[in-house]
Amino acid sequence: MNQGWVNAAIDFVDANLEAGRADKIAIQVAGTPQSLTYAEVASLVNRAGNGLLGLGLQVEQRAVILLPDGPDFVAAFFGAIKAGIVPVPANTLLQPGDYRFLLEDSRAQALIVAESLLDRVAPALDGLRHLRHVTVSVDGSGDSGEVARGRRSTWSRHGMAEILDSADTDLDPEPMSSDDPCFWLYSSGTTGFPKGAVHLQHDMGVCAEGYARGVLGLTAEDTTYSVAKLFFAYGLGNALYFPFAVGATTVLDSGRPTPEAVFRNLVDYDPTVFYSVPTNFGALLDVPRESAPDALRSLRCCVSAGEALPVAIYDDWLARYGVEILDSIGSTEVLHMFIANRPGAVRKGSSGKPVPGYDARLVDDRGDDVEVGEVGDLLIRGDSTCAYYWNRHEQTKATLLGDWIRTGDKYRIDEDGYYWYQGREDDMLKVGGIWVSPFEVESAVVRHPDVLEAAVVGMADAQGLVKPKAFVVLNAAARESHSGTLVQLGEAIQAFVKEGIAPFKYPRWIEFVDELPKTATGKIQRYRLRTSP
Repeated sequence: MNQGWVNAAIDFVDANLEAGRADKIAIQVAGTPQSLTYAEVASLVNRAGNGLLGLGLQVEQRAVILLPDGPDFVAAFFGAIKAGIVPVPANTLLQPGDYRFLLEDSRAQALIVAESLLDRVAPALDGLRHLRHVTVSVDGSGDSGEVARGRRSTWSRHGMAEILDSADTDLDPEPMSSDDPCFWLYSSGTTGFPKGAVHLQHDMGVCAEGYARGVLGLTAEDTTYSVAKLFFAYGLGNALYFPFAVGATTVLDSGRPTPEAVFRNLVDYDPTVFYSVPTNFGALLDVPRESAPDALRSLRCCVSAGEALPVAIYDDWLARYGVEILDSIGSTEVLHMFIANRPGAVRKGSSGKPVPGYDARLVDDRGDDVEVGEVGDLLIRGDSTCAYYWNRHEQTKATLLGDWIRTGDKYRIDEDGYYWYQGREDDMLKVGGIWVSPFEVESAVVRHPDVLEAAVVGMADAQGLVKPKAFVVLNAAARESHSGTLVQLGEAIQAFVKEGIAPFKYPRWIEFVDELPKTATGKIQRYRLRTSP
């Protein structure tokens, strides 16, 4: 790299122009006739970077990106990086309190938000100490909405279209070191408070080399499509920097991944690599054969992550479509996959073997390596691991152990080197590929006026996928007044929870109990609930 400095945007955007791919399709916008070449993407990236600099943002200041998948997300993400600004992609499924925490914790100077999300984020904007600019994207093209202005708000509002239209199409990349911050991703913690994982300029390149090239063999001839969205670490690699690393084409869909939408994209855009999560694979298999495609001839492989893939789903998918699902495991902290199955070498039910460039250990409570077949705590070593958690010194020390990171997962290894998932060290749940804190769900449940106590654990549904289940103790008044109507009360509690937290976190089952099992000090014994009949 020039004079020893780096900038990740060069490797993933400008490099495609230097490789002669200026006219190659980089992005297909699902459900529309719109597509963008690598030259058009590079122009958007440069204009977005210049636009952020024009607002007065400086090197290493943060800009939160709250956008659906599409060209504006790509422009904002790589434009910020090229300008030396740190993008912070945010989950589009959260509640106002979550967004307020992210904006305050990251000390973001700018928020780039879709107009469709303004109503949700607007209550979080009152009196923020650091936010100076809100840039609004309308269908990826402009600004036609008003943001409610807080009494103490000091930020100004801009339209993304006007910023892009007025910005220069040339941008000199900010010289950075390979160890400079590049972007942040927030990862949930056991208390429900998210942690900002700080990723460096070289991290995306490590993942692209190890997994995209080393495991999937991704090339410029591929077209990729990911159900996981760009604000996830999983989706960010799948649908953005993996295809851009090799000059492939990515299909970006801003909508919900319903079975109908996913099948339409698989048929219309002929992707060769399809990334999804077990819940979605299960939903696709639930579609009656007469309503599902007969074949998906373009696919050469499918990838699953986010939660363990049940063997039944693997078998049913392979039988119906003749394409392997490569189950894998990664994390926000390590950025993408670190253990994965390989094409043609799948051991169904396992997570596979370490990805090139990564090492794995299984250790006991003393930190000693366990024997083959024994269960241990999974440690991973790889150069894409985040540098630290922002403002979380103690959690950083507990998780990052020198060259190794404690993943929080329990695994065993077999004689052939395949890793088999055994559960979590803590009580965190993976639901549809997204971390869910039982404490957060419990807090939402107990806010219902009829609830005295609640405990949430993970339970497997009919497909073997983990979902939240709530054990609920009613208060005395509710036990009297709701006698004989517990089914309706359970449904009312579920609806109540959906209003208070992100809807995907709500308990799929509610079981009413007289009391919760506890230790002598009053701590809920969730393990006893997980093993109850």
